[in-house]
Amino acid sequence: MRYMLGVDVGGTFTDFVAYDSQTKDINVWKRMSVPRDPGEGIVRGLAQFEHQPDIRNIRLGTTIATNAILERKGACVAFLTTSGFRDVVFIQRGNRKYHYDINWVKPKPLVKRRHCREVAERLDSQGNIMAAANEGELRGLARAIAADKEIEAVAVVFLFSYINPVHERLVQRIFAEEAPELPVSISYDVLPKWKEYERASTTIADAYIKPIVAAQLGTMAEKLERSVGTRKVSVIKSNGGEMTLQAAASAPIHMAVSGPTGGVVAGRHIAKLLGIDSLVTIDMGGTSTDVSTIVGGQESFTTGFEIEWGLPIQIPMIDIRTIGAGGGSIAWIDKGGMLRVGPQSAGAAPGPACYGAGGTDATVTDANLLLGRLNPAYFLGGSMALDVTAAESAMARLADRLGKPAEETAMSVLRIANTNMIGALRSVLIERGLDPRDFTLMSFGGAGPLHVSDLIEEMGIPRAVVPNHPGQFSAYGFILTDARVDRHRTLQLTSKRFDRERATEVLKTLIEEALEDLRAQGYAENVQIFRSLEMRYLGQNYELELPIAFDTFSPENTTALWEQFHVAHRARFGFDIPGEVIEIVNFSATVVSITPKPVFRELEPAAGDPEPIETRLVHFIDGRKSVPVYRRDALSANHSIAGPAIVEEIASVTVLNPGHRLFVDRFGNMVIERA
Repeated sequence: MRYMLGVDVGGTFTDFVAYDSQTKDINVWKRMSVPRDPGEGIVRGLAQFEHQPDIRNIRLGTTIATNAILERKGACVAFLTTSGFRDVVFIQRGNRKYHYDINWVKPKPLVKRRHCREVAERLDSQGNIMAAANEGELRGLARAIAADKEIEAVAVVFLFSYINPVHERLVQRIFAEEAPELPVSISYDVLPKWKEYERASTTIADAYIKPIVAAQLGTMAEKLERSVGTRKVSVIKSNGGEMTLQAAASAPIHMAVSGPTGGVVAGRHIAKLLGIDSLVTIDMGGTSTDVSTIVGGQESFTTGFEIEWGLPIQIPMIDIRTIGAGGGSIAWIDKGGMLRVGPQSAGAAPGPACYGAGGTDATVTDANLLLGRLNPAYFLGGSMALDVTAAESAMARLADRLGKPAEETAMSVLRIANTNMIGALRSVLIERGLDPRDFTLMSFGGAGPLHVSDLIEEMGIPRAVVPNHPGQFSAYGFILTDARVDRHRTLQLTSKRFDRERATEVLKTLIEEALEDLRAQGYAENVQIFRSLEMRYLGQNYELELPIAFDTFSPENTTALWEQFHVAHRARFGFDIPGEVIEIVNFSATVVSITPKPVFRELEPAAGDPEPIETRLVHFIDGRKSVPVYRRDALSANHSIAGPAIVEEIASVTVLNPGHRLFVDRFGNMVIERA
């Protein structure tokens, strides 16, 4: 078995990367996605690969879960909670998105109030039973919910169940007996942590997408079984790890940002290879743009993700900010007569107007085509011709409404798209106190390199890297990822009354659960264990995460732990409070199995200057210029190109602005620097 495959199912294209472990060759290709049936798009793409019997494994990233949540096309959920807590998901938090907008309303939860049921049960804050759940009443409730044809899934969140899941497990068992056709999500399995609203929102989201994800993954499994066999297929999780198709169907919330993680993982690998300490990644595809950071060689992780403002999903994931800005983003005019771009997308069907598949709206891709940045005869290596006339007609209609020339309108579309992406870059850099001048921008996705020169110019970032195979870079990351399992649990202990035995028991249990999960996936070698605690001064509302190197709490390391927290708090906030009581809120364990990585080939040094294949008129902000066009596969190590210029490859195009210079490193990555 020679081949490792990464497959990234996007909103517009499905990307494929195949690595041959014998020859070290990497093959990449694309197929149009099939939104109604993602599995069909995968099978069609695999049909282009002639070595299917030699496939060792396939790692799959998909937007099934993401799209179901963002588009609110999930299941109708019944929410079961402790008596008196029915309205937690509607009260939400006390903060507001817009402080001075009296018309602002809170986001709607993923459940309707009429489907929220209260259960007469109660645990205290230590997990002791104060009021036992009545099994007969629960069976009656299960039958009543099963009889409601509107209900498709059930979410169960009981008070303090993260300490003692006895009542949630009882409900789970009863529904399995009384209503086996209804999938049930319990908070102890989804998010065994404190904070009622966050736990409820995450558990409801898991139930909300479970039927649609299970159905689509089931169909996908059937198609893949006939093609390659499902034993070889795993799904990438939001934390960059992987799980089986069956595990993904039973815990779909862990796929919330499955697809974009691959680009961040690949970015980290390339940054390490090139000795880059601070990297910001930007992945611009057909539908969206994803931005993340790698600092000190490590991705940023978070449990604070929100599907919309105020609707949290607190499972561990790589910290990625997503905006609706892609090549397919539609240009439109708002009620005030202002030109806007996105977040609406033309998607894969019908796609941008220039795809010639019936699209009539002007998009970012149409603008890039009309400004000379795309070659209509070499899109996807010439396998898909672009319709210039259709793009001109779409842009002309938009320009007429604005009273502007079509060329100026197209440039405005690009500048607005760039501004949208600048906002995303600022959110992960400047808003976190990070200086863009300390970073390198890695731009990928089919559309990313078209905008990379503009972005580093406007952000003040000194250099950028366009990696090999940017159009399939997320799929590329899937073959570079390690197997990873995260476990979290709330146990509130203070420095004043610290139970070392219980703390040790909880941390060791989390580690063993994570190891068991990893073994179930077939990974038992090259295992690394990471432990951390979320801590705060007693009375604070937010916690600091503090890594620790032990799993047995002794008097010596416990004393040192409190001092480490003072130091970390001082470093983060500029002050500490010696002598103040410290509280541990959450225990975390991460277990990683380091998997074999592809070996990158080095290019032969260049023998002379690169030769352009043609010259083309290209529009820039300061006017139209005749620029040389190069083919990337003809570039060698140490080649240098002065802007303005265009570098074409099969799945992407890099635009080099005037005043910028491009250099090809020994691995074939293109490094762009501002003058």
